[in-house]
Amino acid sequence: MGIFGKRRRSREERAAEIAGQVAEGKGFYGRATRAFLGSEDFARVQQSIGAYNSGVNVQQLLAMGVPTIPAVVVSIGDTGRLVNFDPVVDLVVRPSGAVTDPVALQTVVSKLRIPRTGDQVLLIADPARPGGYLYAGDGVSP
Repeated sequence: MGIFGKRRRSREERAAEIAGQVAEGKGFYGRATRAFLGSEDFARVQQSIGAYNSGVNVQQLLAMGVPTIPAVVVSIGDTGRLVNFDPVVDLVVRPSGAVTDPVALQTVVSKLRIPRTGDQVLLIADPARPGGYLYAGDGVSP
């Protein structure tokens, strides 16, 4: 609690709030970013922030003990974008043990552990999108 009764936010909380405004295109930072970048580049920024947020959500779900689903990588493609110097990739995986269609994901992967075709990775069911999945890494602790 501050001198006048207001709680000061940490730098991380303020940065998360600004990133949320940019992603939504709302508030001062969101409108300014959209105005300076243009629609095409602004869409890329939104996709990168979305990929970062999905990675944060996966870490929270793993910490809560949500079960993972093994999958095999069918193909991987580079999007040309980076988040914290890690590549954002288009990943097509086939969940193991099920005769389902391949699942296409766009996610951030560690540049030290980029999956290859045929590698086994882990998925988590996306609570925000029923029937959707989130990339949970290769299951090896860093």
